[in-house]
Amino acid sequence: MNRDKMFSDRAFLKRLFNLALPLAFQALMLALVAACDAVMLGRVEQNSMAAVSLATQIQFIQNMMLCAVTGSISILGAQYWGKGDKETIHKIFGMSIRIAVVISAIFAIACIAFPTYLMQIFSGDADLISIGASYLRIAGWSYLLTGLSQCYLGMMRVTDHADRCAIISSGAVIINIILNGIFIFGFMGIPAMGARGAAYATLFARIIELLGAVISSYQKDFIHPTFKDLLVHDAMLAKDYVKCGLPIAGAAMFWGVGFTSYTAIMGHMGADAAAANSVAAVVRDLMCCLCDGISAAGGIVIGNELGSGDLEKGKLYGGRVSKISVFLGFFSTAVVLLVTPFVVNYMILTDKARTYLVGMMIIMSIYMIGRCINTVVINGVFAAGGDTLFDVYSLAVCMWCLAVPLALLGAFVFHWPVLMVYACTCVDEVGKLPWVFYHYKKYKWVKDLTR
Repeated sequence: MNRDKMFSDRAFLKRLFNLALPLAFQALMLALVAACDAVMLGRVEQNSMAAVSLATQIQFIQNMMLCAVTGSISILGAQYWGKGDKETIHKIFGMSIRIAVVISAIFAIACIAFPTYLMQIFSGDADLISIGASYLRIAGWSYLLTGLSQCYLGMMRVTDHADRCAIISSGAVIINIILNGIFIFGFMGIPAMGARGAAYATLFARIIELLGAVISSYQKDFIHPTFKDLLVHDAMLAKDYVKCGLPIAGAAMFWGVGFTSYTAIMGHMGADAAAANSVAAVVRDLMCCLCDGISAAGGIVIGNELGSGDLEKGKLYGGRVSKISVFLGFFSTAVVLLVTPFVVNYMILTDKARTYLVGMMIIMSIYMIGRCINTVVINGVFAAGGDTLFDVYSLAVCMWCLAVPLALLGAFVFHWPVLMVYACTCVDEVGKLPWVFYHYKKYKWVKDLTR
């Protein structure tokens, strides 16, 4: 399919971007919470910003585990929705909630009961540990709700309600940002609480998000779980769910723990390195929103076609979405370079941290090419047909056999400069590219998973 014909297929483009834009906006709004935490706490003091950035790595790992749940919803849900099988959709919903509740409870208990021990994983600085622990004791309660809300929102995405999903998440984020300002700086008679204020804002926002999702699910044409859905066990469906979800869980843990390791490595290289890395991570997450939206939307569009039995159209759409990912990668590189002067000059950082940040932004601009292509193709195109094992293999090799060992050796054995160690943490996405293109051409992802 040539480029001109791809862009002249208005039905495909409309369907893709009608899903991608609200999903990208939702991802952007979620990333804005971390951005606002960094900006607001950065205006208070550097250590508060760095400590909260380190503490939120716990939720990052939780979200990676929940990816197995939401990923299975996206893969199986999209295909069964394309087939028109609502009964199975309900079973998938109930199964997802059961798993998500267990995961969320484990993380909530760990953060509330053992916050100091968790912070010691990410930093050896006593001040950062103390601030981060005070944040986790409060924010841990919000982690209990995260799994439930992600199940509801994930089901909305695959059942043609991506716009409502975006509205609910965005509303919660706006409330979170407003409460951040009130609790962090102290307004309306409330004392300034710094990092603890950011934790309270997160908790209240999560409560509102879950309420909005549950109430919406009872409206006409929405899917909501019944008591029967929460208890029913379908052995064949459970097998398919595990077959899709287990590799996603493995990949998510590889990726999540790997990224957390990067943060911990930078955290142990000093407060300036940790602060610069915190700002760079926020910019990275904001820049990834569009590719996350395209990835999720592409997976749904391709999955609908595969589930309906039209494998050729699914294959065609997979090729188109992959081409879009390449354009997106180079666009993201240009934007990162463009915003670098504004980001560096706005944040209150030491001179050394500011120098680190400039270098990190330049390195990240190259990294974004690989990140965009890999996110869209691996998590969108491949996953749409249940080809989830590839992500595990690629992460095992490129992240855990290459990037993580290089960063560890550079930081603690060879004592390389901070920017060289940071570059090591970015090498995995670039290293994956040839492998991804080769695997794409095998077309193992062109499968109908429905029964």
